[in-house]
Amino acid sequence: MKHSAILQHVAVALLLAMMLVSCNRGSNAARNNDRQASLLVMTQKRGYLKVEIKDPWHNGKLLHTYLLVPRDSVVPRDLPAGTVVRTPVRRALVYSEVHTSVMRELGGFEAVKGVCDANYFTDPEVLARVKHGAIADCGSSSAPSIERVIAMKPDAILLSPYQDATYGQVEKLGIPLIECADYLEYSPLGRAEWARFYGALLGSEERGDSLYRAVRGRYDAIVARTQKATSHPSVITEMVISGVWSVPGGNSYMARVIKDAGGSYPWSDDKSTGSLSLDFDQVLAKAQNADFWFIKWTGINTLAQLQAQYDLNKNFKAFKTRRVWVCDTGESHFFVRIPFHPDVLLHELAAVLHPELFPGYRHEYYHHLDR
Repeated sequence: MKHSAILQHVAVALLLAMMLVSCNRGSNAARNNDRQASLLVMTQKRGYLKVEIKDPWHNGKLLHTYLLVPRDSVVPRDLPAGTVVRTPVRRALVYSEVHTSVMRELGGFEAVKGVCDANYFTDPEVLARVKHGAIADCGSSSAPSIERVIAMKPDAILLSPYQDATYGQVEKLGIPLIECADYLEYSPLGRAEWARFYGALLGSEERGDSLYRAVRGRYDAIVARTQKATSHPSVITEMVISGVWSVPGGNSYMARVIKDAGGSYPWSDDKSTGSLSLDFDQVLAKAQNADFWFIKWTGINTLAQLQAQYDLNKNFKAFKTRRVWVCDTGESHFFVRIPFHPDVLLHELAAVLHPELFPGYRHEYYHHLDR
Protein backbone atom coordinates (compact mmCIF):
# COMPACT_ATOMS: atom_id res chain seq x y z
CA MET A 1 0.00 0.00 0.00
CA LYS A 2 2.79 2.34 0.92
CA HIS A 3 4.60 1.60 -2.34
CA SER A 4 1.37 2.14 -4.27
CA ALA A 5 0.79 5.53 -2.62
CA ILE A 6 4.30 6.66 -3.52
CA LEU A 7 3.75 5.65 -7.14
CA GLN A 8 0.50 7.59 -7.18
CA HIS A 9 2.24 10.73 -5.90
CA VAL A 10 4.98 10.36 -8.51
CA ALA A 11 2.39 9.91 -11.25
CA VAL A 12 0.51 13.04 -10.17
CA ALA A 13 3.74 15.05 -10.03
CA LEU A 14 4.72 13.89 -13.52
CA LEU A 15 1.26 14.73 -14.84
CA LEU A 16 1.41 18.23 -13.38
CA ALA A 17 4.87 18.77 -14.86
CA MET A 18 3.65 17.62 -18.27
CA MET A 19 0.63 19.93 -18.03
CA LEU A 20 2.90 22.85 -17.15
CA VAL A 21 5.21 22.16 -20.10
CA SER A 22 2.19 21.79 -22.39
CA CYS A 23 0.73 25.06 -21.10
CA ASN A 24 4.04 26.86 -21.66
CA ARG A 25 4.28 25.48 -25.18
CA GLY A 26 0.73 26.60 -25.92
CA SER A 27 1.40 30.07 -24.55
CA ASN A 28 4.62 30.39 -26.55
CA ALA A 29 2.97 29.11 -29.73
CA ALA A 30 0.11 31.60 -29.41
CA ARG A 31 2.54 34.45 -28.77
CA ASN A 32 4.82 33.50 -31.67
CA ASN A 33 1.92 33.07 -34.10
CA ASP A 34 0.86 36.64 -33.36
CA ARG A 35 4.38 38.04 -33.45
CA GLN A 36 5.15 41.24 -35.37
CA ALA A 37 8.20 42.55 -33.51
CA SER A 38 11.53 41.81 -35.17
CA LEU A 39 13.69 42.59 -32.13
CA LEU A 40 11.69 41.00 -29.30
CA VAL A 41 11.40 37.29 -28.49
CA MET A 42 9.53 36.19 -25.35
CA THR A 43 9.58 32.55 -24.28
CA GLN A 44 7.84 31.21 -21.19
CA LYS A 45 10.05 28.77 -19.30
CA ARG A 46 9.41 26.81 -16.13
CA GLY A 47 9.57 29.39 -13.37
CA TYR A 48 10.57 32.40 -15.46
CA LEU A 49 9.98 34.32 -18.69
CA LYS A 50 12.95 34.58 -21.02
CA VAL A 51 13.05 37.81 -23.03
CA GLU A 52 15.64 38.22 -25.77
CA ILE A 53 16.28 41.62 -27.35
CA LYS A 54 17.96 41.29 -30.72
CA ASP A 55 20.78 43.67 -31.57
CA PRO A 56 19.42 46.12 -34.19
CA TRP A 57 22.91 47.01 -35.39
CA HIS A 58 24.60 43.60 -35.53
CA ASN A 59 22.72 40.81 -37.30
CA GLY A 60 22.64 37.51 -35.45
CA LYS A 61 23.62 39.00 -32.10
CA LEU A 62 21.61 39.74 -28.98
CA LEU A 63 21.52 43.13 -27.35
CA HIS A 64 20.28 41.74 -24.04
CA THR A 65 18.65 38.72 -22.42
CA TYR A 66 16.29 39.18 -19.48
CA LEU A 67 15.01 36.49 -17.15
CA LEU A 68 11.80 37.66 -15.50
CA VAL A 69 11.17 35.81 -12.25
CA PRO A 70 8.03 36.49 -10.17
CA ARG A 71 8.80 38.02 -6.78
CA ASP A 72 6.78 35.39 -4.97
CA SER A 73 8.77 32.54 -6.54
CA VAL A 74 12.15 31.04 -5.79
CA VAL A 75 14.75 31.89 -8.42
CA PRO A 76 15.33 28.69 -10.43
CA ARG A 77 18.80 27.20 -10.03
CA ASP A 78 19.22 26.34 -13.70
CA LEU A 79 18.80 29.84 -15.13
CA PRO A 80 20.72 30.56 -18.35
CA ALA A 81 22.92 33.63 -18.72
CA GLY A 82 20.97 36.86 -18.56
CA THR A 83 19.82 39.72 -16.36
CA VAL A 84 17.42 38.58 -13.65
CA VAL A 85 14.50 40.94 -13.08
CA ARG A 86 12.08 40.26 -10.23
CA THR A 87 8.52 41.06 -11.29
CA PRO A 88 6.44 43.03 -10.90
CA VAL A 89 8.88 45.93 -11.01
CA ARG A 90 7.88 48.22 -8.15
CA ARG A 91 10.34 51.10 -8.39
CA ALA A 92 11.40 52.15 -11.87
CA LEU A 93 13.59 54.96 -13.15
CA VAL A 94 12.20 55.81 -16.60
CA TYR A 95 14.06 57.92 -19.15
CA SER A 96 11.22 58.53 -21.65
CA GLU A 97 7.64 59.77 -21.44
CA VAL A 98 6.72 57.21 -24.10
CA HIS A 99 7.32 54.52 -21.49
CA THR A 100 5.71 56.25 -18.52
CA SER A 101 2.66 56.60 -20.77
CA VAL A 102 2.45 52.93 -21.68
CA MET A 103 3.11 52.02 -18.04
CA ARG A 104 0.01 54.01 -17.13
CA GLU A 105 -2.05 52.10 -19.73
CA LEU A 106 -0.79 48.84 -18.29
CA GLY A 107 -1.80 49.80 -14.77
CA GLY A 108 1.79 50.23 -13.62
CA PHE A 109 2.11 54.00 -13.29
CA GLU A 110 2.67 53.77 -9.53
CA ALA A 111 5.95 51.99 -10.29
CA VAL A 112 7.35 55.19 -11.83
CA LYS A 113 9.51 56.52 -9.00
CA GLY A 114 12.05 58.49 -11.01
CA VAL A 115 12.52 60.11 -14.43
CA CYS A 116 15.30 61.66 -16.44
CA ASP A 117 14.93 64.75 -18.63
CA ALA A 118 11.87 65.85 -16.65
CA ASN A 119 11.85 69.17 -18.53
CA TYR A 120 10.81 67.28 -21.68
CA PHE A 121 7.81 65.62 -20.03
CA THR A 122 4.33 67.00 -20.69
CA ASP A 123 2.23 64.62 -18.56
CA PRO A 124 0.64 66.81 -15.85
CA GLU A 125 0.64 64.01 -13.28
CA VAL A 126 4.33 63.22 -13.82
CA LEU A 127 5.21 66.91 -13.53
CA ALA A 128 3.10 67.31 -10.38
CA ARG A 129 4.72 64.29 -8.75
CA VAL A 130 8.18 65.54 -9.67
CA LYS A 131 7.32 68.92 -8.15
CA HIS A 132 6.17 67.33 -4.90
CA GLY A 133 8.99 64.77 -4.73
CA ALA A 134 6.87 61.66 -5.31
CA ILE A 135 8.84 61.07 -8.50
CA ALA A 136 12.56 61.79 -8.34
CA ASP A 137 14.08 64.09 -10.95
CA CYS A 138 17.32 62.28 -11.71
CA GLY A 139 18.64 64.91 -14.11
CA SER A 140 19.82 64.42 -17.66
CA SER A 141 19.55 61.02 -19.34
CA SER A 142 23.06 61.50 -20.70
CA ALA A 143 24.51 61.94 -17.20
CA PRO A 144 21.98 61.12 -14.45
CA SER A 145 22.61 62.16 -10.87
CA ILE A 146 23.98 58.97 -9.36
CA GLU A 147 23.18 60.21 -5.86
CA ARG A 148 19.52 60.66 -6.76
CA VAL A 149 19.38 57.33 -8.55
CA ILE A 150 20.79 55.51 -5.52
CA ALA A 151 18.45 57.40 -3.17
CA MET A 152 15.32 56.36 -5.07
CA LYS A 153 16.35 52.68 -4.88
CA PRO A 154 15.09 51.53 -8.29
CA ASP A 155 14.74 47.85 -9.08
CA ALA A 156 14.88 48.59 -12.84
CA ILE A 157 15.98 51.42 -15.12
CA LEU A 158 14.14 51.80 -18.43
CA LEU A 159 16.23 53.55 -21.08
CA SER A 160 16.56 53.72 -24.86
CA PRO A 161 19.66 52.05 -26.33
CA TYR A 162 21.78 53.38 -29.13
CA GLN A 163 24.56 51.83 -31.18
CA ASP A 164 27.55 50.68 -29.10
CA ALA A 165 25.93 52.36 -26.11
CA THR A 166 27.52 52.82 -22.72
CA TYR A 167 25.41 54.14 -19.87
CA GLY A 168 28.03 55.67 -17.62
CA GLN A 169 27.89 55.24 -13.87
CA VAL A 170 24.40 53.69 -13.80
CA GLU A 171 25.90 50.55 -15.36
CA LYS A 172 27.97 50.04 -12.23
CA LEU A 173 25.08 50.11 -9.75
CA GLY A 174 23.97 46.52 -10.26
CA ILE A 175 20.45 47.63 -11.17
CA PRO A 176 18.85 45.89 -14.18
CA LEU A 177 19.01 48.15 -17.23
CA ILE A 178 15.97 47.56 -19.44
CA GLU A 179 17.03 48.46 -22.98
CA CYS A 180 13.82 49.73 -24.59
CA ALA A 181 14.63 49.12 -28.24
CA ASP A 182 11.01 49.37 -29.34
CA TYR A 183 11.72 52.65 -31.16
CA LEU A 184 14.00 50.74 -33.55
CA GLU A 185 11.21 48.50 -34.84
CA TYR A 186 10.30 49.34 -38.43
CA SER A 187 6.88 47.68 -38.32
CA PRO A 188 4.10 49.75 -36.68
CA LEU A 189 2.59 46.65 -35.07
CA GLY A 190 6.07 45.41 -34.22
CA ARG A 191 6.65 48.38 -31.95
CA ALA A 192 3.17 48.10 -30.46
CA GLU A 193 3.90 44.48 -29.54
CA TRP A 194 6.49 45.64 -27.01
CA ALA A 195 3.52 46.41 -24.74
CA ARG A 196 3.67 42.69 -23.96
CA PHE A 197 7.20 43.01 -22.60
CA TYR A 198 6.39 46.07 -20.51
CA GLY A 199 3.27 44.33 -19.24
CA ALA A 200 5.38 41.36 -18.17
CA LEU A 201 7.82 43.65 -16.34
CA LEU A 202 4.92 45.17 -14.42
CA GLY A 203 3.31 41.84 -13.60
CA SER A 204 0.52 42.65 -16.06
CA GLU A 205 1.33 40.30 -18.91
CA GLU A 206 -2.34 39.67 -19.68
CA ARG A 207 -3.00 43.39 -19.82
CA GLY A 208 -0.06 43.87 -22.19
CA ASP A 209 -1.33 41.08 -24.42
CA SER A 210 -4.82 42.59 -24.36
CA LEU A 211 -3.56 46.06 -25.29
CA TYR A 212 -1.56 44.70 -28.20
CA ARG A 213 -4.35 42.47 -29.49
CA ALA A 214 -6.83 45.36 -29.38
CA VAL A 215 -4.47 47.65 -31.30
CA ARG A 216 -3.74 44.96 -33.85
CA GLY A 217 -7.44 44.23 -34.29
CA ARG A 218 -8.21 47.86 -35.04
CA TYR A 219 -5.18 48.20 -37.31
CA ASP A 220 -6.10 45.12 -39.33
CA ALA A 221 -9.71 46.28 -39.62
CA ILE A 222 -8.57 49.58 -41.16
CA VAL A 223 -6.29 47.74 -43.60
CA ALA A 224 -9.21 45.53 -44.60
CA ARG A 225 -11.07 48.69 -45.61
CA THR A 226 -8.20 50.33 -47.50
CA GLN A 227 -7.69 47.14 -49.49
CA LYS A 228 -11.04 47.92 -51.10
CA ALA A 229 -9.71 51.21 -52.48
CA THR A 230 -9.59 51.52 -56.26
CA SER A 231 -6.92 54.23 -56.24
CA HIS A 232 -3.64 54.66 -54.40
CA PRO A 233 -2.74 58.36 -54.09
CA SER A 234 0.96 59.16 -53.81
CA VAL A 235 2.24 60.59 -50.54
CA ILE A 236 5.22 62.59 -49.31
CA THR A 237 6.01 63.41 -45.69
CA GLU A 238 7.81 66.07 -43.64
CA MET A 239 9.74 69.01 -45.17
CA VAL A 240 13.20 70.45 -45.61
CA ILE A 241 14.76 71.73 -42.37
CA SER A 242 18.11 73.56 -42.41
CA GLY A 243 18.81 72.22 -45.90
CA VAL A 244 18.02 68.57 -45.09
CA TRP A 245 14.81 66.67 -45.83
CA SER A 246 14.56 63.51 -43.74
CA VAL A 247 12.61 61.14 -45.98
CA PRO A 248 11.39 57.80 -44.57
CA GLY A 249 13.15 54.86 -46.24
CA GLY A 250 11.15 52.46 -48.36
CA ASN A 251 11.09 49.78 -45.64
CA SER A 252 10.56 52.19 -42.76
CA TYR A 253 7.79 52.47 -40.21
CA MET A 254 6.16 55.41 -42.01
CA ALA A 255 6.42 53.81 -45.45
CA ARG A 256 4.55 50.81 -44.08
CA VAL A 257 1.81 53.02 -42.64
CA ILE A 258 1.40 54.81 -45.98
CA LYS A 259 1.07 51.49 -47.79
CA ASP A 260 -1.40 50.14 -45.24
CA ALA A 261 -3.40 53.37 -45.51
CA GLY A 262 -3.90 52.71 -49.21
CA GLY A 263 -1.30 55.15 -50.48
CA SER A 264 1.68 54.83 -52.78
CA TYR A 265 5.13 56.05 -51.84
CA PRO A 266 7.75 57.47 -54.24
CA TRP A 267 10.59 55.72 -52.36
CA SER A 268 8.87 52.34 -52.09
CA ASP A 269 11.73 50.65 -54.00
CA ASP A 270 14.27 51.82 -51.44
CA LYS A 271 15.32 49.14 -48.92
CA SER A 272 16.20 51.43 -46.01
CA THR A 273 14.43 51.00 -42.68
CA GLY A 274 15.54 54.39 -41.39
CA SER A 275 15.50 57.85 -42.94
CA LEU A 276 17.20 59.18 -46.05
CA SER A 277 18.88 62.58 -45.71
CA LEU A 278 18.11 64.36 -48.98
CA ASP A 279 18.19 67.95 -50.15
CA PHE A 280 15.16 69.83 -51.42
CA ASP A 281 15.94 69.37 -55.10
CA GLN A 282 16.25 65.59 -54.74
CA VAL A 283 12.81 65.38 -53.15
CA LEU A 284 11.26 67.77 -55.67
CA ALA A 285 12.66 65.78 -58.60
CA LYS A 286 11.18 62.52 -57.34
CA ALA A 287 7.97 63.59 -55.62
CA GLN A 288 6.88 66.94 -57.05
CA ASN A 289 3.61 65.43 -58.27
CA ALA A 290 2.72 63.59 -55.06
CA ASP A 291 -1.02 63.85 -54.38
CA PHE A 292 -0.85 64.38 -50.62
CA TRP A 293 1.66 65.89 -48.21
CA PHE A 294 1.74 65.02 -44.48
CA ILE A 295 3.91 67.08 -42.13
CA LYS A 296 4.67 66.77 -38.41
CA TRP A 297 5.74 70.17 -37.13
CA THR A 298 4.57 72.99 -34.92
CA GLY A 299 3.32 76.46 -35.81
CA ILE A 300 2.16 75.75 -39.37
CA ASN A 301 -1.54 76.49 -39.76
CA THR A 302 -1.73 77.93 -43.26
CA LEU A 303 -0.18 77.34 -46.67
CA ALA A 304 1.38 80.79 -46.40
CA GLN A 305 3.21 79.72 -43.25
CA LEU A 306 4.41 76.57 -45.01
CA GLN A 307 5.68 78.69 -47.89
CA ALA A 308 7.37 81.01 -45.40
CA GLN A 309 9.32 78.00 -44.08
CA TYR A 310 10.81 77.54 -47.55
CA ASP A 311 9.49 79.44 -50.54
CA LEU A 312 9.95 76.61 -53.04
CA ASN A 313 7.48 74.45 -51.10
CA LYS A 314 4.90 76.10 -53.35
CA ASN A 315 6.19 74.02 -56.29
CA PHE A 316 4.71 70.76 -55.02
CA LYS A 317 1.44 69.60 -56.55
CA ALA A 318 -0.01 68.90 -53.10
CA PHE A 319 0.63 72.53 -52.14
CA LYS A 320 -1.04 73.84 -55.28
CA THR A 321 -4.08 71.58 -54.86
CA ARG A 322 -4.34 72.25 -51.11
CA ARG A 323 -3.81 68.67 -50.09
CA VAL A 324 -1.41 69.38 -47.24
CA TRP A 325 -2.09 68.01 -43.75
CA VAL A 326 -0.13 69.00 -40.65
CA CYS A 327 0.16 67.44 -37.20
CA ASP A 328 1.06 70.12 -34.65
CA THR A 329 3.45 68.16 -32.46
CA GLY A 330 3.81 71.08 -30.07
CA GLU A 331 0.12 71.02 -29.18
CA SER A 332 -0.53 67.28 -29.07
CA HIS A 333 0.73 64.09 -27.44
CA PHE A 334 1.41 62.51 -30.83
CA PHE A 335 4.92 61.26 -30.09
CA VAL A 336 3.85 59.84 -26.72
CA ARG A 337 0.67 58.06 -27.80
CA ILE A 338 1.30 56.83 -31.33
CA PRO A 339 4.18 54.37 -30.62
CA PHE A 340 1.80 51.94 -28.92
CA HIS A 341 -1.27 53.01 -30.92
CA PRO A 342 -0.23 52.90 -34.59
CA ASP A 343 -3.85 52.20 -35.48
CA VAL A 344 -4.60 55.85 -34.67
CA LEU A 345 -1.93 57.09 -37.09
CA LEU A 346 -3.13 54.65 -39.74
CA HIS A 347 -6.71 55.84 -39.32
CA GLU A 348 -5.62 59.48 -39.65
CA LEU A 349 -3.87 58.88 -42.98
CA ALA A 350 -6.39 56.43 -44.39
CA ALA A 351 -9.27 58.83 -43.75
CA VAL A 352 -7.45 61.53 -45.75
CA LEU A 353 -6.46 59.30 -48.65
CA HIS A 354 -9.81 57.49 -48.83
CA PRO A 355 -12.51 59.59 -47.14
CA GLU A 356 -15.20 57.57 -48.91
CA LEU A 357 -14.15 54.52 -46.88
CA PHE A 358 -14.19 56.38 -43.54
CA PRO A 359 -17.25 58.66 -43.57
CA GLY A 360 -17.63 60.89 -40.54
CA TYR A 361 -14.09 60.37 -39.24
CA ARG A 362 -12.90 63.23 -37.01
CA HIS A 363 -9.17 63.84 -37.00
CA GLU A 364 -7.34 63.87 -33.68
CA TYR A 365 -3.91 64.95 -34.85
CA TYR A 366 -3.67 66.08 -38.47
CA HIS A 367 -5.44 69.21 -39.69
CA HIS A 368 -5.99 70.33 -43.27
CA LEU A 369 -4.22 73.42 -44.61
CA ASP A 370 -7.10 74.67 -46.74
CA ARG A 371 -5.96 78.27 -47.05
